[in-house]
This record gives sequence, C-alpha cells and structure tokens, in this order.
Amino acid sequence: MEKLTTIDNPWIIIGFIGQSFFFSRFLVQWIASERRGKSTIPNSFWYFSIAGSALLLSYAIYRMDPVFILGQSVNQFVYIRNLVLIRREARSQVSAGM
Repeated sequence: MEKLTTIDNPWIIIGFIGQSFFFSRFLVQWIASERRGKSTIPNSFWYFSIAGSALLLSYAIYRMDPVFILGQSVNQFVYIRNLVLIRREARSQVSAGM
C-alpha cells in the first residue's frame, strides 16, 4: 500500500494530472460563461474532459477499480459525442451560409 501513496509512483502522478485536467474544464467553463454573461460550454471544456477522463481511466485500470473504470469509460463516449454534435452543427451552419 505504501508504494501506491508515494509521489515517486508514476501512476500517482498520472492520476493527479488527470484530475487536474478534469478540474480545469470547470475553470474554462466558468471563465467562458463570465465573459459571455451567460452559461456556456466552450469546445475546450470537452477536450479537457477527454484528456482528464483518459488519464483517470488509465489510472483506474492500473488500480483495477471496476467502478472507476466503468464510470470513466462511459464518460469518454459522452464527451466525444458532444464534439461530434458540435462539428455536425458547425458544418450545417457553413452549408446553410451562416
């Protein structure tokens, strides 16, 4: 157990980096919303979500935590799907001449 809790273990560092990305997405969303004066979710929110979730999924696999693995795996599909929908909307606006 001591090996898992020391900062020398690279998996602990990967877990912290993943958590940092995951937390950063909320800062990005908050700043974007404040700038627009209304709640908004910028594309970078989804990229931070994917990066953070992928790193946390790697950490969960290393820890062999089935609950954490399932949660982060499902999240990846949601984040990627949102980016697909955003790109689809952008393409339809371009083709509509907007």
